[in-house]
Amino acid sequence: MTPAEQAHLRILKIVEAEPEISQRQLAERLGVSLGKTNYLIKALLAKGYLKAGNFLNSEEKHKYAYLLTPEGIAAKIRLTRNFLARKEQEYLALRAEIKAMRAELEQT
Repeated sequence: MTPAEQAHLRILKIVEAEPEISQRQLAERLGVSLGKTNYLIKALLAKGYLKAGNFLNSEEKHKYAYLLTPEGIAAKIRLTRNFLARKEQEYLALRAEIKAMRAELEQT
């Protein structure tokens, strides 16, 4: 999973839970700049994973609500599966390495 895919997954998860989150708040949660967050959001909008809509009753018309589209939900599931598969492989490799190191220590 690429860093961009990891960021997309995190955004999709956050937006699903908090559709009214601002890009500034999202940037803080992701630990990236506002510009990068804007770039990532635009990529998700272009892919059709997110839909952005203005708050109808908001006095601040620049605020948006982000909604996952059906494609976005499918992408979130796919990215989550890929992430879990990679982490499980890393876990098994780490477990084997720990076992080998313990065996090496027991021989000394």
